[in-house]
Amino acid sequence: MDKRFPKIADQLLLIERELRVLGWWKEVPPSAESLSSREPFCVDTLDFDQWLQWIFLPRMKIILEQDLPLPAASGILEMAEMVYASRIRDARNLLALLKDFDRLITEAV
Repeated sequence: MDKRFPKIADQLLLIERELRVLGWWKEVPPSAESLSSREPFCVDTLDFDQWLQWIFLPRMKIILEQDLPLPAASGILEMAEMVYASRIRDARNLLALLKDFDRLITEAV
């Protein structure tokens, strides 16, 4: 098991919590069609917070649970900064959490 797994698992929980605090966590999933987009971050079918909830968090959970290799890089913060540029105050904590996630991914093993 990658030594970063516990810290990443904690970070994912913090990201989920922040989405809930912001009121951006949804109880009803998007359609299967929306989730099957081939565009990066599903930009054509999902809002970024939906992508975090329904694509990113579940995929990372699978990686951790199945002891799969972590991605070599992460650019989630950069995308989030673009998406939330007009809501920077609201998203400040979420951006900090995503920055920490990116850092954990790129940390040397």
